[in-house]
Amino acid sequence: MKINTVRFGEIEVDDDRVYNFVIPIIGFNELRKFVIIDTGKDSFFKWLQSVEDPGLAFPVVSVFSMNVDYSIDLPDNVVDMLKIQNVESLLVLNIASIPQENPQGTTINLLAPIIFNLDEHLAGQIILSGSGYDISFPLFKTN
Repeated sequence: MKINTVRFGEIEVDDDRVYNFVIPIIGFNELRKFVIIDTGKDSFFKWLQSVEDPGLAFPVVSVFSMNVDYSIDLPDNVVDMLKIQNVESLLVLNIASIPQENPQGTTINLLAPIIFNLDEHLAGQIILSGSGYDISFPLFKTN
């Protein structure tokens, strides 16, 4: 399928790369279909691009590729909604906020990760209530 994007232009995406958000991204309840775009070039970031809104793309990272103490305990209803059978089928990404005027001030949202079931092509943003995680965890150490 071809999708038009503001950031990447027209791109070709296999249907099996589209994720249905059965638990929507907070503030974007009407948007349910997204693809993960890997820009390559040794980029630390990937992009979560809306299929339905060409102008909406979130920078995302995997905190598990960083040296961050992070664990997730999913409630049973989330496991059911995402049809999770095993942890090997999961991908966890966190939305980054990159200030245009100061990229060193980039933060990531640890409180509300996006959980992907790679086998079922389902996803959802989950709030880890009571976890103590921050929505603005600094990506870079500043002195």
